[in-house]
Amino acid sequence: MKIAIVQDELVRKGGGEQVTLSFHQAFPDAPIYTLSYNADRTFPEFKSCDVRTSWFGRYVKDDVNLRRFFFPIGIWSMQALNLEAYDVILMSTTHCAKYVKVARHALVITYCHTPFRLAWAGDTYSVVSGAKLLKKMAYNWVIKRLQQIDRKAAQKTHWFLTNSSEVKPRIEKAYAPKQPVTVINPPVRCSYFHVSNENEKNHDYYLIVSRFEPYKKIDLVIEAFNQMPGKKLVIVGKGSQEPLCRQLAAGNPNIMFKSGLPANELADLYAGCKALINPQHEDYGIAPLEANASGRPVIAYGVGGVLDSMVPYTNDASKATALFFKEQTRECLVEAVNQFETLTFDPVFIRKHALKFDEGGFVEAIKNFVENKYQLFFTGKTFSQPVIINANKNSGAKAQPV
Repeated sequence: MKIAIVQDELVRKGGGEQVTLSFHQAFPDAPIYTLSYNADRTFPEFKSCDVRTSWFGRYVKDDVNLRRFFFPIGIWSMQALNLEAYDVILMSTTHCAKYVKVARHALVITYCHTPFRLAWAGDTYSVVSGAKLLKKMAYNWVIKRLQQIDRKAAQKTHWFLTNSSEVKPRIEKAYAPKQPVTVINPPVRCSYFHVSNENEKNHDYYLIVSRFEPYKKIDLVIEAFNQMPGKKLVIVGKGSQEPLCRQLAAGNPNIMFKSGLPANELADLYAGCKALINPQHEDYGIAPLEANASGRPVIAYGVGGVLDSMVPYTNDASKATALFFKEQTRECLVEAVNQFETLTFDPVFIRKHALKFDEGGFVEAIKNFVENKYQLFFTGKTFSQPVIINANKNSGAKAQPV
């Protein structure tokens, strides 16, 4: 089969990009098509991949301008990306991968991290929810149009995959898929992380690894730590709310910001922390599993993806990987941190739990799913033996080489 991989864009480091790298491991000869690619901003492993961009990618190579020009220019550009030479399309998407042009006979499998958030959950953006009358009307028009475009593009998908039970009903509501949605939890690359040999008493800081966006609630954590003198917090990431967060932390010498870390330094930070703090409502979230792969527990808002990936503390911390708090408030987080410091978690148990989500299992699950659906789609039968993969790098699909 001739298979192509499609990823929304490659201008940042995130869970969707990691999933695409796993797709590449499953099908290493398949080219990766994307709206825009910036090798310096995303994972370095993409440099060894056959990445092909839309014409939009010649001019826009950062997430700020991508958001600015996405509607309608980015949509037009992705719709012009022609993949009709392939008979299998494997997508990793939240917003625009599904817009590419595919052959009528092609099998389309879409790993949907969540339905396009601006189209289907527009009010979660402060710029939309806080807009005044005229702007609100304009945003509503755009959102309605995006829903039409997005729903139409989703109809070419034969099978949807997703990352968690949290997202599954959203896909069913937004796209009314032809087949049942299958959940395959995204992987963590356990080999990238290690358990520290240091005494537990030497783990003297809490950690956040996240983008600075409103729903990530980094400001809430800073406000909570401002109420806990002496407790150290290290925050790793970039994003639109970074100036606000730095301002909130300006008077607290125990809060430190880092960004652009190489993989080994980030792994060391994970291994050396007391716990990762995960205050957001995530669809899934890889950072908690990265902390677990380092033998470290997580203090998490107990909704969303962590319900799939974590073992919550009930009465035995040695058999748990996380402590949940119930409300996204400073008071609840402070209470959770104080409770955490009375508990003893087991790094060995935590690491073993993370290994259940290791990348090898995910790659195998994706490969088996695609091969099974390929045979079902083209022959009407399923087989236990894998088919021969023959992704054609020189298929003639129109895209910009990078």
